[in-house]
Amino acid sequence: MKIVVQKFGGTSVSTEDNRKKVVEKVEGAIKKGYSPVVVVSAMGRKGEPYATDTLLSLIDDKFRNTNKLAQDLLMCCGEIISSVVMSKELFNSGIDAIPLTGGQAGIFTDSNFTDAACIETTPKKILELVSQGRVPVITGFQGITENGYFTTLGRGGSDTTASILGVALKAAAIEIYTDVDGIMTADPRVVKNANLIDVISYNEVFQLADKGATVIHPKAVEIAMEGNIPIFIKNTMNSCKGTLINNFGDKATDRLMTGITSQKNRIQVSIRATDNEGNSKYKNVLDLVAANNISLDLINIFPKEQIFTITQNDKNILEDVLEAANLEYTLIENCSKVAVIGSRMKGIPGVMAKIIKALSENNIEVLQTADSHMTIWCLVHSENEKEAINVLHKTFKL
Repeated sequence: MKIVVQKFGGTSVSTEDNRKKVVEKVEGAIKKGYSPVVVVSAMGRKGEPYATDTLLSLIDDKFRNTNKLAQDLLMCCGEIISSVVMSKELFNSGIDAIPLTGGQAGIFTDSNFTDAACIETTPKKILELVSQGRVPVITGFQGITENGYFTTLGRGGSDTTASILGVALKAAAIEIYTDVDGIMTADPRVVKNANLIDVISYNEVFQLADKGATVIHPKAVEIAMEGNIPIFIKNTMNSCKGTLINNFGDKATDRLMTGITSQKNRIQVSIRATDNEGNSKYKNVLDLVAANNISLDLINIFPKEQIFTITQNDKNILEDVLEAANLEYTLIENCSKVAVIGSRMKGIPGVMAKIIKALSENNIEVLQTADSHMTIWCLVHSENEKEAINVLHKTFKL
C-alpha cells in the first residue's frame, strides 16, 4: 500500500472549478497506484464566507484573547466545511471519500490552544479507510486534546498536518498543492526572471521558509525532514512538475546559491559603551531584552558596542526597557534583512566578499551582516530591498 498525502490550500478548494482540479490530482494519484490521503485548508481567504479570518471576525478581540478554547473551536469550522464539500466533489466523481476531523484522523495535541503541538499520532482510522479503498479527506490545521477539545496548530497548520500524517503513515511522499508552480529562486513579484527550483534540500527550504518565503511552513519542513519523507510543492491548476524537497538537494547542479528571500520591518539597535560609561546595566543588555520577551536577530557584540535587530512591533517595548535602565541607544528604522541561501557555499572562500562588492557597486549600503554554514544575511535600508535582491539574484546567476 503506497500512501501519498496530498494537501490542498485555501485557494485550491475555494471554487467549484478549482475543486475539480483537486479531483484530477487525486484521480491522478490513484491511477499511478497510490492510496491518497487528502488534507484540506479552509476555503478561500479573508472576506470569503468560510475563510479562517472571516470566521474570526464573528467574535471580538476581548472574547478571543480570554477564550482561546472557544476561538479554536470556531477556527476549526472552516476546515470542517472544506473537508465535507471536497468529499462531495470526490464522491460525485466516483471516489469514495470520507471527511475526518484532525482528531478523528488521530492527531492528539497539547492544550496550548491556537498554537498546539502534536504529542501523538495514531492513524488507525486512516489506515482502515485506505485499506478499504476509500479516500480520507482530513481537516488541516487542527487536532484534539486527550480531553476531547479541538485545537489548532498555528498559522500554516495545514502544511503541518500534512507532514504529521505523512510521517505517521510512512507515506511515499507529501504533495503540497498551492497556487504557485513550486519554490522559486526569489519572489517572482520582486525578480521578474526568478526561476523554478527543481530540487532543494530540507535544510535549504527550511531556511527560505524561516527567513520570509511563504510557500511552505517551516514547521512542516522540520517534521518531514525528521521522518525523511520527500515533499513536492506543486500547482493545483496545472501539471508543472513542481519542486522536490529531500535530504540531499540537487546534486547535479554546480550553482553555489539556491535562493534569496527577505524580511521587512526590521530595526537596527546600537548601544555603545562610550555612551553608557558608569552604567552597569550596559553589560546586561541582552538579559534585559530577553526578560521582556523581545526577540533579537543579527546580533553582533564588540568590545565597545552591541548591535542587534528587532521587529518593528517590538520597538515600543524595547525603548521602555532601555530607557528604564538609563541606557543610551540609537535606532535605524525601516530596514530589511536579505538572506542568500545555499548549502554548497560551505567552505567556499569569498562568498561574503562577492555579496558586499555587488551591493556596494550598486550603491546599496549594508548596515550589518551575519552568516551560517548555508545562509548569509545582509541588513539594508528597506528602500533598497528589491534592488538588493535583484542584484544578488543576477550576481549568483540564479
